[in-house]
Amino acid sequence: MRIAISGKSGCGNTTVTTLLAETLNFAKINFTFRNLAAEKGFDFWDFCKIAETDDSYDKELDERQVEMAMKEENCVLGSRLAIWMLKEADLKVYLYASTTERAKRVFKREQGDFQTRLEQTKSRDRNDTNRYKRIYGIDNTDTSIADLVIDTEGKTPEEIVKVIIDYIKDNK
Repeated sequence: MRIAISGKSGCGNTTVTTLLAETLNFAKINFTFRNLAAEKGFDFWDFCKIAETDDSYDKELDERQVEMAMKEENCVLGSRLAIWMLKEADLKVYLYASTTERAKRVFKREQGDFQTRLEQTKSRDRNDTNRYKRIYGIDNTDTSIADLVIDTEGKTPEEIVKVIIDYIKDNK
């Protein structure tokens, strides 16, 4: 079974992907823009700016993720576009939370100034949406492709994983 999990920055993609993969004893695939930036020796935020004008980074990231997932019989792929890019996914899950909640989570993870994190979150959302539409014709605000959409606000990662596992059990 291949499970794809998507959502905007701060929704819990990485945490839920990791916990779900561990719980199911599946391979975890969560190669992100942060990973690619580090691999290429860039500061993450500088890399995001570069990627706004160079689509090759998005394409490389997305192709590598799908290749990784297709090598696994059972995996959980977590990425911004996983539910759109991994067409072979048996289950497509979209996680969401408000912009303010997501900025709080990013602030907790990265520290700094909350207002800065909020503005970065809003800016990243706009830039990501515009890039995905331009590169792939994908509207990442349209979750109709998802089998399961989960509001992550007020839920622990364990509760979210339980919702996903219950969904799998109920839909076998």
